Amino acid sequence: MVKTILISQMPLPYAEIGSWTTLYQNYIQSQSGIDVIVCPKPKTFFSNLKYSFVKESLFTKFQTKVLKNRKTEYLFAINTILEKDCQYIFQLVDNYGMVRPLHDFLIKKGIRKNCYIQFFYHGFDPYQQNNSAENFYTILDEIILLTELSYQEFKNKISVLPTNFSILNNGIDTSKFSKVSLNQKNDLKKSLKLENKKVFLWCSQDRPKKGLDLILEAWRQIYTDDKNIILLVIGCKKKQNEDGVRFLGKFPNGELPIFYQAADCYLFPTLCPEGFGMSLIEALHCGCHCIASELGGVPEVLQFGKFGKLIRNPNSVSEWVQSIQEFLDSGLRYPEVPENFYSMDSWNFKMNTIIQQAKDRLDPKTTV
Repeated sequence: MVKTILISQMPLPYAEIGSWTTLYQNYIQSQSGIDVIVCPKPKTFFSNLKYSFVKESLFTKFQTKVLKNRKTEYLFAINTILEKDCQYIFQLVDNYGMVRPLHDFLIKKGIRKNCYIQFFYHGFDPYQQNNSAENFYTILDEIILLTELSYQEFKNKISVLPTNFSILNNGIDTSKFSKVSLNQKNDLKKSLKLENKKVFLWCSQDRPKKGLDLILEAWRQIYTDDKNIILLVIGCKKKQNEDGVRFLGKFPNGELPIFYQAADCYLFPTLCPEGFGMSLIEALHCGCHCIASELGGVPEVLQFGKFGKLIRNPNSVSEWVQSIQEFLDSGLRYPEVPENFYSMDSWNFKMNTIIQQAKDRLDPKTTV
């Protein structure tokens, strides 16, 4: 028997906002690919699988601080669920520090050949640290990336890649993030006191690399009272008074669709190589014209310009000014995205495929 164990640094279900935790929550509630979750104790539980809770104790603290044994509390939780004559797929999400301790633990238990370690990487540029080849790339069985572009970066920057690679694009709930009729859009604008305005939207965490300051500088060059336009900013508090800008603060992901549906243009000015850009997909499915930085996995998400405008030099304010003005002048429209384009259903299907392929690869392995 092969069992799939998800090792999570977050308690699942996760009570806060998170992209990959939301994807796993939807998957676990609708599929049976995960058998066990190893994680801190959550407030609520999935009823269709088994848990092993991660707990800090005097023993684990001693192991970590005195003996310098990393991730002891996780390894202790894993040890309690291991069964004789069973094979295991371990899934890790962006948890680099867990890779070597898990590998060494499985060797010590004499079961490494019966196990398959999958690492889900949600960044873009390859992980490169001292001894990263020895402690990361050579001991993983599979790395799962968000885009093909990211895989090309791995090939270009890492000299030896002995592990398997797969691509699992992010997915969204297209039943929530969907385009509304023109009448419904106008009703939403009215309810938000945005009647007869061209609505632009920025939605992200308030960090310099997310490009809000750059967009505000571009907006000061674009905005005039007679243009009847407004920029909605979601995800950060008001910094200062800005003409034509409304700072809305933070909202749970489930409350965001109405803002995308009311918006005419979505701005994604990331200044770092994003792994994917989940909000871009949410905006596309809600019918927004999208203008985005040509960085990281973003070009692939927008199908290299098929579904949105890519800014080749995203640090250039003038290019953002030009592209925003172009939209206002021409009303340029891109093709609508297919209904299943980067959907949760597609993500669930691909996850099942990735797990099944891992099971097939375990079959020839000799039991230790």
